[in-house]
Formats: sequence, C-alpha cells, structure tokens
Amino acid sequence: MEIKASMAGNVWKITVQQGEAVEAGQDIVILESMKMEIPIASEEKGILKEWKVQEGDFVDEGDTIAIVE
Repeated sequence: MEIKASMAGNVWKITVQQGEAVEAGQDIVILESMKMEIPIASEEKGILKEWKVQEGDFVDEGDTIAIVE
C-alpha cells in the first residue's frame, strides 16, 4: 500500500524506520506546511518497506511518501 501526502508541505520528521512494523492509524511522518505540523498515518497494519522521501524534502498533495506491505 502506498502512503500519500494529504497536502503539500515539507517532510519535517520521519517517525518510523524502514523495516519497522506499523499499526493502522499510526503516524509515520510529519509534514510541515504554513507553520503547521500535519501527521500522516498508515492506513493499514504492516511493515514499512520503503521510504520515497527524506526529511527536508518537499511533497505535493498526492505524492507517494512510503510503501507499507
């Protein structure tokens, strides 16, 4: 499953490392947009297989942030 950005912003903080287990609803990354912090959560339980971004990257709404399987 692809985790996508819900809005445009900078990747402020990655909270889960590649290879870690995640729960449905668990925040995995925090975006910063207009001085607000926007947490992005995994929609499913699984393993975070791959990050498509790094801290400091800019993402647009709909961009893939990570892959959870």
